[in-house]
Amino acid sequence: SEAPGVSEERELNTETTGAPIIYNPHLALSHRNNILYLVESFQTVVIVGETGSGKSTQIPQYLLEAGWAAEGKVIGVTQPRRVAATSVAARVAEERGAFLGHEVGYTIRFDDCSDSQATRIKFLTDGMLVREMMADPLLKKYSVLMLDEAHERTLNTDIVIGLLKKIQKKRRDLRLIIASATLDAKKFQDFFNLNDSGDPSKDTCGILSIEGRTFPVDIFYTIHEAEEDGDVLAFLTGQEEVEKVVSLVKEQARTLSRGGMKKHLCVLPMYAGLPHKEQMRVFERVPPTVRKVVVATNIAETSITINGVVFVIDCAFVKLKAYNPHTAIESLLVTPISKASACQRAGRAGRSRPGKCFRLYTEEDYEKLPETTVPEMQRSCLAPVILQLKALGVDNVLRFSFLSPPPAQSMVQALELLFALGASEELSVVSGTFPALQGSDASRGRPRAAPTPPQQVQDPTLLQPRTLRDDRELHIHPDSVLYGEKPPKWVVFNEVVQTSKFFMRDVTAVESSWLVELAPHFYKQATHGSLNSKRSKAF
Repeated sequence: SEAPGVSEERELNTETTGAPIIYNPHLALSHRNNILYLVESFQTVVIVGETGSGKSTQIPQYLLEAGWAAEGKVIGVTQPRRVAATSVAARVAEERGAFLGHEVGYTIRFDDCSDSQATRIKFLTDGMLVREMMADPLLKKYSVLMLDEAHERTLNTDIVIGLLKKIQKKRRDLRLIIASATLDAKKFQDFFNLNDSGDPSKDTCGILSIEGRTFPVDIFYTIHEAEEDGDVLAFLTGQEEVEKVVSLVKEQARTLSRGGMKKHLCVLPMYAGLPHKEQMRVFERVPPTVRKVVVATNIAETSITINGVVFVIDCAFVKLKAYNPHTAIESLLVTPISKASACQRAGRAGRSRPGKCFRLYTEEDYEKLPETTVPEMQRSCLAPVILQLKALGVDNVLRFSFLSPPPAQSMVQALELLFALGASEELSVVSGTFPALQGSDASRGRPRAAPTPPQQVQDPTLLQPRTLRDDRELHIHPDSVLYGEKPPKWVVFNEVVQTSKFFMRDVTAVESSWLVELAPHFYKQATHGSLNSKRSKAF
């Protein structure tokens, strides 16, 4: 029988255009047979395929036709983002001629478009799969789970990877597919290979590489002013930049139109915070006389595919979350992309015809980029992760099998925070309690506390408390009602923002005795003498 998604053409009548959709024929039948053989032979299969190879849309259909969804079983496909889960589910349902939510469905936060009895292919976010594990720890309804875009290495992706390794030891029949366009396949193979005998014939993880892009992409490091027809995809770092550039391009388009330019521009933003309806506009077709320009963050790098893109503009930067466990400050930093991300951005072009990628940096700069992006697990606050693992029954989080182990200091800081909040009893790591002085400080809980002794106040409008534990100077944020007032002896604060200085936000004046009363497990009274003795030993 004909493989799914490889028919020549199928007409799709839309309100805007009657142009046919030509489905992806790139995932050849030979790969189909190889994939099914590997899934049958190995517990885990790592599939590395270039952009446009049909991993997300075709592999689930191959598994369905091969009988992996028989007897009420479900084929699950995870995506790192909601927009990817919904758009790919809609595409697969349309390819199979099925109603979305019946044979093919999706589950994302606040939206469950699936049928517990009828759905055989289910797309969901990594976070939703973690939630399903809380109700069904062994995921008994799934026969195959495919982790798509695994290279993004979000917090939930790494949690799922670690938990699935534990589940596979209990469920030998569960098949796992790790799919990505850029992936350290050997690292994943070593992680999921449960063979300890040293005999290669007993390996439980296999690797398959498949081709993708069918048209060449020319990569440039300087911009040409005039190009032929084709949509444009520009990568920027964040929402503010995207909206500003969209406004500028629209203004330029109006100027060109007034000057007699016959080809019009349709300029669309694309970022995670955009409403779902607005996000879907980037997939709509435009008339031949219109060039579509999509200005996006890295959400368009791998999670979604926009047909018609011929030109890609790569700014070389991305906004990533970073966490400093020493200061307990989480920041969004603009940082250079990795070589893997640069290749992914270039791969967005060339899906329907030869494309071009304009890189706004030199080839020398490209060679200096890191090979891959640091996993989110190694640059985030781990308190939510540990709490999630605790809820799933993982008692010893320090021995949990992470694909990329997080820094030890981040684990310690997260356990301290949860202990301060009364959410964890990990006393083995959180050694001792923190002394609280009347007129001094105890810190690192949420809400955290900082003292303002009179001798430290040099300016009535500038408070300079220091945390007891790491002697870090903090300042009242100018937006606070306490800024400019007589400095209180004690304050609690919710977060620290780093700009030119470390500023406390959500600040409230309190009495030191309140801390001991509300959190006796974390704070205790101490004398100035005992505190100074402890601090002198520490330094």
